[in-house]
Amino acid sequence: MKRILFFLVFLIICSLGVNAEKTWAQHERYAAQNDSINADEIGDNCKKKKRPTAVLIGNSITDGWASKHPEFFAENNFVGRGISGQVTAQMLSRFQADVVALNPKIVVIMAGTNDIAQNNGYISHEHIMQNLQSMCELARFHKIKPVLCSILPAVCFYWRSNLTPAKDIKRLNEMIEAYAKANKIKYIDYYSVLVDEHGGLPKKYAKDGVHPNLEAYKIMEAILLESL
Repeated sequence: MKRILFFLVFLIICSLGVNAEKTWAQHERYAAQNDSINADEIGDNCKKKKRPTAVLIGNSITDGWASKHPEFFAENNFVGRGISGQVTAQMLSRFQADVVALNPKIVVIMAGTNDIAQNNGYISHEHIMQNLQSMCELARFHKIKPVLCSILPAVCFYWRSNLTPAKDIKRLNEMIEAYAKANKIKYIDYYSVLVDEHGGLPKKYAKDGVHPNLEAYKIMEAILLESL
């Protein structure tokens, strides 16, 4: 019995230790990969790593994209910097490390779903837009071309069953598009191509109504490449 109790205490301590190392914005998630991109190659010519054409920053939808179809990223010299569950404030916090430091030509920003899901508490559409605006301004200051994307449709969030997000998502996309147009920023519209008659993402594209499958990602890829 004592051995079992000791083992349980040990597991709890280990778990606390792991959580303590995880920062709020998860700056550590891509630290090693970022260092690898920034590092000089060791060799006869001492050439630097190739500059990324684009960094895609976002949440689990971007994270899943790079995971499910890594060939798309490799073939187009794209870098995926999505982290599951993140809100725009967290992406803004890691923007310097995960985007600016990589010196891409373009940053493709797809963010806001988890803000509407209140993953970090309630936030107004106006404050979501301020975070997106700050990312665009940071990019432009560092001579990186910002590209804003619509967020994907959803009629419900399985982890926030009390919310009905369809109208909020539509409104946020309208605000993102208007801001992009007013500031001469390219806007990529995934929403209108993927949305169904209920304002959601059809099950043929996402079993859980939120996270795209490979078929949906391939539709998004065609839209992205045509826009860029």
